[in-house]
Amino acid sequence: MIVRQERLLVIRRAAGVAAPGMYCFPGGGIEGDESEEQAIVRELDEELGIAVRPVRQLWRSVTERGVDLVWWLATMEPAATIVPNPAEVASVHWFTLDELATLEGLLSGNRRFLETLRGSNVLIG
Repeated sequence: MIVRQERLLVIRRAAGVAAPGMYCFPGGGIEGDESEEQAIVRELDEELGIAVRPVRQLWRSVTERGVDLVWWLATMEPAATIVPNPAEVASVHWFTLDELATLEGLLSGNRRFLETLRGSNVLIG
C-alpha cells in the first residue's frame, strides 16, 4: 500500500495475467528465500518501475483457496515517475477509500482488507 494525500495506489491488471482487468493493489509473490520486504521492493520495481521502502505490515489473511496474503505499507519518493510494465499493468490509479469501496472490479481479497481497516487510521495515519 502506498498512500498519497489520502489516496491509495491501485493498478488494473493487464490482459495477460491472472484476473485480467481487475483492480488491485500492486504486489506479488515471494521468490526463493527473499523476505517479504525484499519481495515488495522487487515487485514494485518490476510492475511500476519505482523504488519503495517497506514501512510496516498492515494485515494478513488467508483466502478461501488457501493463499496467504500480506499487506504492507510502503513509501516512494514524491517525485518518482511511475512507469507501468504493460505485461502486468493495464493502468495506474490513485483512489480514496470511499472510491475503492464502490469500485467495480476490485479483487475480493482487496475488498475484504479494506472493509477490515475502514474507519481506522492504519492506512492513512
